[in-house]
Amino acid sequence: MSIELNSEIGSYLSGFEEFKKKDIFSGIGEISELRKNAINKFAELGYPTMRDEDWRFTNLTPVSKANFKINDNGINIDPVMLKTFLIKDLETFLLVFINGRFSKELSQIEQIPEGVTITTLSEAKDVKKEVLSEYFGKFLDFETEAFNALNTAFFEDGIFIHVPDSISVNKPVHALYISHEDEQSMVNSRNLIVVGKNSELKVIEHYVSTSETTYFSNVVSEVSVGENSNMEHFLLEFESKKAFNISTLRVQQEKYSNIKSHSILFGGAIVRNNVHPVLAGEGGNSLINGLYMSNGRQHMDNFMRVEHASPHCDSRQIYNGVLDDNSRGVFHGRIIVHEGAVKTDAKQTNRNLLLSDSAQIDTKPQLEIYNDDVKCTHGATIGQMDENAIFYLQSRGIPKKEAETIMVKGFTGESFSNMSLLPLREYLEKYADSWFLNRTDN
Repeated sequence: MSIELNSEIGSYLSGFEEFKKKDIFSGIGEISELRKNAINKFAELGYPTMRDEDWRFTNLTPVSKANFKINDNGINIDPVMLKTFLIKDLETFLLVFINGRFSKELSQIEQIPEGVTITTLSEAKDVKKEVLSEYFGKFLDFETEAFNALNTAFFEDGIFIHVPDSISVNKPVHALYISHEDEQSMVNSRNLIVVGKNSELKVIEHYVSTSETTYFSNVVSEVSVGENSNMEHFLLEFESKKAFNISTLRVQQEKYSNIKSHSILFGGAIVRNNVHPVLAGEGGNSLINGLYMSNGRQHMDNFMRVEHASPHCDSRQIYNGVLDDNSRGVFHGRIIVHEGAVKTDAKQTNRNLLLSDSAQIDTKPQLEIYNDDVKCTHGATIGQMDENAIFYLQSRGIPKKEAETIMVKGFTGESFSNMSLLPLREYLEKYADSWFLNRTDN
């Protein structure tokens, strides 16, 4: 049985009443109350429009006017197909979700370090209810963010990771979300990651599709990083070129914690990548790194909001875009330095390479500083392929196509160089090279 949702807000309200009947989290009062408040808030907000300042470069009409369905039927895929989405030579704890539903048969999460919990959100309600109750929805804003409200109302499952104090998890966690035979479906995946003090963790969120179908993936990941802990987070977005992907990463950092966030965007018709770390404790460090590569009529919107809420914190935003054909990119980066956050050191950089005359980028660096004793800079560049550099390489005997590949490789290399997982870097570098070579063959 499916829950049908059309462009009328009323259908979301009636759909929510149907959804509640099968909600496996209904026994947790805090979550049930959050859901009720969230659907009411979504009904009030509706889908954002271009009249909203934070969405003025992105037209969501194809999403807001579409008919979607929330399916409750399970499905599986051939393990041979699964292998095409795995990262060569990278050993991980693997959790596989197909159309938003966990596949125990395809997942591999054995030999987890003692004390660490790596499971699904649906399982956590039984085995880690106290952690779930304490952290779920604690820092996420759904009062003003419609997609966060929509996710909170309709989420069903996702990954749950809890790392206690003084533990370094020995392998990355790879959460693989596969869309399969999912025409017009809506999946609201929800991830909760809690890292204690003096601990380390790496997480890969990987979104793929088995076919070029139209569907809506609305993802929220909540992350809490404890004092003096390190976390590295990867978002790999390889959705169908007809799909809609809205993702939100909300990170709460305690003092002396370090977070590295990497967003790599290749798929999707309309993509919105929200990254929102809050440096809530003194001495925190945040790296927000990303690469978006688009062609055809893809639209990729990156919205960064880095909040410095405590003294002596550093942050770096480094986002690069490569755009071809009639595609469009958006970078909206905001650094907010709150009162009292002295000795803040924040830098924001956005570079864009346009491969066609019809590709378009809107970039809006922004600083909000409520303090005097800070060091904050921002900058953005937009350019095309350097013909002089290509001519120079050709004069040294390098064919033009290879020279262009070298130029693009040098441009994208900065994004990959910030990643600590070498097999993943190599995987992404090959994918980016293939993207460009296939482009130049057209």
